[in-house]
Order: sequence, then C-alpha cells, then structure tokens
Amino acid sequence: MKKNNFDTYLVENMYTADPSAHVFEGKVYIYPSHDLGNDNPDDGSGDHFWMEDYHVYSMDEIGAPVVDHGQVLHMKDVPWVSEQMWAPDAATRNGKYYLYFPAKDKDGIFRVGAAVSDRPYGPFVPEPNYIEGSFSIDPAVFADTDGEYYMFNGGLWGGQLEKWQTGEFVTGAPANQPGTDGPQGDEPALRPWIAKMNEDMVSFAHAPKYIDMLDADGTPMKSKFNDRRFFEAAWVHKFNNKYYLSYSTGDTHNIAYAEAENVYGPYTYKGIVLEPVVGWTNHHSICEVNGEWYLFYHDSGISGGHTQLRGIKYTKLNIAEDGTIETVQAYRDDETKLNVARMLKSKGGDVHAFSKELGLNDELLQKV
Repeated sequence: MKKNNFDTYLVENMYTADPSAHVFEGKVYIYPSHDLGNDNPDDGSGDHFWMEDYHVYSMDEIGAPVVDHGQVLHMKDVPWVSEQMWAPDAATRNGKYYLYFPAKDKDGIFRVGAAVSDRPYGPFVPEPNYIEGSFSIDPAVFADTDGEYYMFNGGLWGGQLEKWQTGEFVTGAPANQPGTDGPQGDEPALRPWIAKMNEDMVSFAHAPKYIDMLDADGTPMKSKFNDRRFFEAAWVHKFNNKYYLSYSTGDTHNIAYAEAENVYGPYTYKGIVLEPVVGWTNHHSICEVNGEWYLFYHDSGISGGHTQLRGIKYTKLNIAEDGTIETVQAYRDDETKLNVARMLKSKGGDVHAFSKELGLNDELLQKV
C-alpha cells in the first residue's frame, strides 16, 4: 500500500473505525473495528453499527505504508457471541498478545471478550467465554509504568451502561428512547469503570469499579453537561506521572479529557482533544511513537457521510509540559477541508449537511 499522510484515510478498501494504536516490537499496530453497516434506523440502539470481525494493520513507522495483516478474528469463532463485535483494543504481556473486544452474548447483553496470540498481528484465539464481571462496550487496556494493567470500559445508550445502575442488567426504556433510563439534568453523570487485570490478562483481579469523574471546579460531573460528560470510548495515557482519561461525549461529538494523580481517579475534566468530525461518532486513541504523540481517529467522509461506515486516520497531537492537550480540529486547513468535502460529494453525501464540522465557509463551499 502507498505511504500515508496526516488526516488521510489509512485504509480505503474497506470501512474501519475506532482505531486503537500501540507500538509493539518497534512498529505501530492499529486495531480498528470493521464497519459492514446495514439499513437499520439510527434509533439510539446502535443496531445500524454492524461488525463481525477484526483486521490488524501496521506501519513500520509513522507515514510508512500501511500493511493489512488480514482477518484475525471473526464472531463465528467465538462461542459466546451473538452479534456486534464493536471497538477493540490490544495489549501485550509476558510475550503474549491480547485482543479485547465487546460483543453481545446470547442474551443480547454486551460483554468483553479476550483472544490470545503469540504475535501482535494475530491470528487471535478467543477464550471460550467472556471475561467474568465484564459488561458494556469499548474496552481499553492501559499498561502502567509499574507493570500493572487495567481495563477501562463503558458506553451509554447502545452500549447499555445505564442498564447496570442497580449492579445487574435491567431492561429500561425502549431502544428508540436512548438515555431516558439514565440520570438526567443535575444528577451525576454515568461513569466508565476500571478493573485491574490478573497476570493471565484474561480475567479481572477485582470487580469493576466506577471511576469518579469531576468537573473543572471539582464537583461531580452532571448529566446535563453533555459537551464534556463521559459517554463512551475511554482511553488512558500517562504523561509526567499523571493519568489522562480521554473519551467521547457522544451526542455532542467531542473527544474530551480529564486528569488524575491515581489510575483509579478521581479524574478532573480539563478540555477537548478533538472537535466533532463528519459522522455521529467520535472515537480515538492516543499513542506515543519515538517521543512524539499522535491522535488516531475516524470520520465518515469516506462513505459520503454514512455514520455507520467510517474510515480511520491519524494526526499529530501537541501536549504541553504541564499535560495540557492542544485541541485538534480534524479539518484544520483549507486543503484538508476541501479534500474531505470533495470525497463526501463523490460518494453522494450532502456537503452542506456537514459544513459546520468541516468548517466550510461560503467561499470554500463554492470550490467543492
């Protein structure tokens, strides 16, 4: 495959999303979900996001050609899965590589599974059952500098996090009323959970614990602040001995971030990593490569703006010495704006519908 540049699609022969990026064995490995899509309505249930398998991609270095290592896991190979293998992550420990993935079990409840390989590019052999105690979506496994590993997880609406408020799965409001069975207004917002991994990396050392999420003033984050409260897509990186939890705000489409002194939190809101992109979802990872930081993300320009059909990208991320992250505008210059807008148009998409996300003024719209 050809060399790649910032803000261009890394994969063009299939739809990919939710890129989890890591440096393993001196290379950059990317573990995305694989969008197949369907004609189901966007009713808040997430049923229009259809995925059945995973591919692994790698680059020898940033900007190098992208290598597709092929399909490494399919849901037909996982005994407990019924459907919807969504955003994955990966980790390595003691010479083994682990792929973590959310999927619905035979009862339609999202769980987190694990699969194991001797190589970062798979193929991966799944464990016979999901990780005991796991629930909801978007697992991210963080390797701390002391050698311990932690899973962060959780997602609202289609991700079912609000169904677990009693500690057990409870069917709430209909799927076409997303979020109505969760906290509202001034009530504390729902939070992601954390669980320390056992050394076997396929089980938890303790039951998942919800993370305290605080607003900038130190008070519990309220549900009504949907421009910065947690929704899904947790990711953690460490910088100057502090922990940074970044995540999607869901219906306001930001990637926000919060800071903590301890991996378990509390995490205090600090700002926005990535502004909204083309498409409803915003999902990312943050990876350090040779002393430089990069943001991996996706948008839906590659499909003409179909939210359930996305393409993965990456860009440079600037982090100040105090840990402050410079907000990224995915379409930060006129050339990038026009390139994505023209691809949207060529795929039959409505450029005007995404002019705000793209930052297109009247003059640029005339050039599309």
